[in-house]
Amino acid sequence: MSFVVLPDDKNRAAVSAPGTAPPSSAGSLFQLLRDGVPRTRSDLAAQTGLARSTVSGRVEELLASGLIILAGENSSTGGRPPTTFAFNPGSRCVLAVDLGGTHARIAVTNLAGSILAEEEQELTISLGPVAVLDAVVDIASRMIDQAGRDPENLIGIGVGLPGPVEFATGRPTSPPIMPGWDGYDVPGHLRRTFDVPTLVDNDVNIMALGEHDMVYPNVPHMMFVKIATGIGSGIISDGRLQHGAQGAAGDLGHIAAPGEDRTPCACGNLGCLEAVASGPAIARQLQKSGLDVPSHAALIDLVRAGDLTAIRAVREAGRKVGAVLASCVNMLNPQLIVIGGLVVTAGEHFLAGIRETVYSRSLPLATMHLRIVATQTSGRAGVLGASALVTSYALSPVNVNALLAR
Repeated sequence: MSFVVLPDDKNRAAVSAPGTAPPSSAGSLFQLLRDGVPRTRSDLAAQTGLARSTVSGRVEELLASGLIILAGENSSTGGRPPTTFAFNPGSRCVLAVDLGGTHARIAVTNLAGSILAEEEQELTISLGPVAVLDAVVDIASRMIDQAGRDPENLIGIGVGLPGPVEFATGRPTSPPIMPGWDGYDVPGHLRRTFDVPTLVDNDVNIMALGEHDMVYPNVPHMMFVKIATGIGSGIISDGRLQHGAQGAAGDLGHIAAPGEDRTPCACGNLGCLEAVASGPAIARQLQKSGLDVPSHAALIDLVRAGDLTAIRAVREAGRKVGAVLASCVNMLNPQLIVIGGLVVTAGEHFLAGIRETVYSRSLPLATMHLRIVATQTSGRAGVLGASALVTSYALSPVNVNALLAR
């Protein structure tokens, strides 16, 4: 995916757009080296069809920027062994921010998505944008220092928010669990401290991107579903993250759950999936049964301890999620559904409920090769996806050329 920054507003995030860099430019040549495989000038000339002199000039530009480095020498068939060049992921760093309803995970990564420093804290999104983003800036500054980097080394910031985001501007749009955030200029706030491109998206879109890029890069059709304080999904189709017209694609939590029409939801409707199957919804049901469930951790502890009431409630919530997902499976026909979020850490009971309903209610052709699995990124899907979003933008041919020009 390639992006261009909208020229009329420095604080806008980015929108997808075709790259316009000439094929002979350094930015275009750099794309061949992003896989990390060392290549010689002759290799690059053969792959691009460019003159050897042109390739040499572009290689020198990229070496001077630090984006590529000398990677040794190939074996020689006579004469001096040819020098090879490879991508240098450590040349710049990325700030990756994953904000949930009650937590913040912030990481500094290199350009290959490897985490250099990381911190997770309790941080309630309902405190409002100023308090939350100021806390993010404080943590981020400490993380950059801990990673041994300078803010000048930062190439961009990626942020995931737990609500609908207009991707073109990076502004939240009527987010149900984020009072005070509607329309707030998140990129502009962060740019007061870090004057770099800032890309903001819904947190589950970011997670879908992270899980896809780091665990399932060869799966072109998949969904990532997060069940925690809220419920949402990110959709990968033909290997690309799908946003929809205004960035609202995948808002699974506010689809009406079958048979549920009375439970009020934070969005103002009744019977939304989030209102009946999220972590807080399960906790409320258990509290009505006389169990003390003050937090997600308490719910997970009850399930792991074998409490039958808690296990039944979690499995039933999984069935409700599965009933909505079955319609998604029939419509989108994914190869893979990855389930993440705090509720999944309770074990297989939630997944079992999802699988039970999806496989019984979806068309046989749509489920023939469908896998439904738990996340493999250990809670890091958000920061990994935020990092991938930034590097996809910052290392596009157009933006590499712009970086070299500076």
